[in-house]
Amino acid sequence: MSTTLVTSRPLDEYCGLFDLTRAGLAALPGPVLDCPGGGAGLVAEARTLGVTVVAADPVYGADPAALAALTAEARTRMAVRMAEAPHLYPSARARPPERYLRSWDRARALFAADRAAHPERYVAAALPRLPFADGTFALTLSGYLLFAYPELFPPERQLAGLLELVRVTAPDGEVRVHPLHDGSAVPCPHLPALRARLGDHQVASEVRRFARPEDGRTRRVLVLRRADHRRRSAVSARER
Repeated sequence: MSTTLVTSRPLDEYCGLFDLTRAGLAALPGPVLDCPGGGAGLVAEARTLGVTVVAADPVYGADPAALAALTAEARTRMAVRMAEAPHLYPSARARPPERYLRSWDRARALFAADRAAHPERYVAAALPRLPFADGTFALTLSGYLLFAYPELFPPERQLAGLLELVRVTAPDGEVRVHPLHDGSAVPCPHLPALRARLGDHQVASEVRRFARPEDGRTRRVLVLRRADHRRRSAVSARER
């Protein structure tokens, strides 16, 4: 059994988790990194928008049958979790569980077909060390990992992972991380200290709060940018 859930989220769920829109994705000046990518449909669905997404996840080292088993297992575990702890999820009226899980089924099928057709877009790699050059991506997304599994990512590894995500992101790009709590919805207790340490590494951080019309729930996403780029931008604006 995989330690983490190898989830199969569709593009629309990514938009809801990371405060994104399809138009905003299509307007990006460069590629997107999804880390960890799991069994998501993002790479395939974003391609229809003209957006290049690269997914990174250590599970991509598995053969297709083993990976299919991991994504199916995650679907089963999510169904059980939603039944056992419904208070952690949007209400069944706003998002019926079976309809939600069917969206995962569609994303899983897209993922399997797309990985077979475009294996170069799925890189077997794990935080805190990624095989990408500095500044490769215009936008980097990291969902349900660094704060969701504190037993795997204690504070020092969280910091290392966040800094690595910033490293592979363009100087004028963004890193977005969600959620900021663990699997029991307990918020990360040392987030302020972690943000202070990011600042020591010249990384600016913001906790962005937003609500989506689909369910009205307020979400939080950690947004990271290179602080030196923000200073250069401010100087350039004054000079103009």
